[in-house]
Amino acid sequence: MAFEFPIRVYWEDTDAGGIVFYANYLKFFERARTEWLRSLGIGQHRLREQTGGMFVVTDAQLRYLRPAKLDDELIVTASLQDMGRASLTILQQALLKPEHMTEATPTLLTEGTIRIGWVDAATMRPARIPSPLLEQLS
Repeated sequence: MAFEFPIRVYWEDTDAGGIVFYANYLKFFERARTEWLRSLGIGQHRLREQTGGMFVVTDAQLRYLRPAKLDDELIVTASLQDMGRASLTILQQALLKPEHMTEATPTLLTEGTIRIGWVDAATMRPARIPSPLLEQLS
C-alpha cells in the first residue's frame, strides 16, 4: 500500500501558462518521500546525526501525463519498489484528487521512479544502509 501525502498547488508552483512547472513534481515527490520516512519513525536529520549517513537521489525518471493547475489538490504517493544494501527505489505518483467523493479514482498526472542511495555524510561516498534501518523499511 502506498503512502499518501496531500499537496495543494500554489502560484509559486506554476509557470507562465498557469500549470505546475515540470521540475516542481520533483519537489512534491521529495516531500512525500520525507513524510513517508517520517511516518515510519525515520527523521532524516536525526538519522544523519545517529548514523553519520544519509540518502541522496541518484536517479530520477518521470513521466508526465496531464498537467496540474493552480489550486488543484494533489495526492502524492510513495511506495518502496526495491530495496538493496546501498539504495532504495521508490515508485511515486502525483494524482489529482477527485472534486467530489462520488468520483471513483484520482486522475494520474505524473509518475516516476526515484532511486536514493545511502552515503557517508562526511565523505559523500556510497555506503551500505545500516541493517536496523533496512529492517525498519521492510
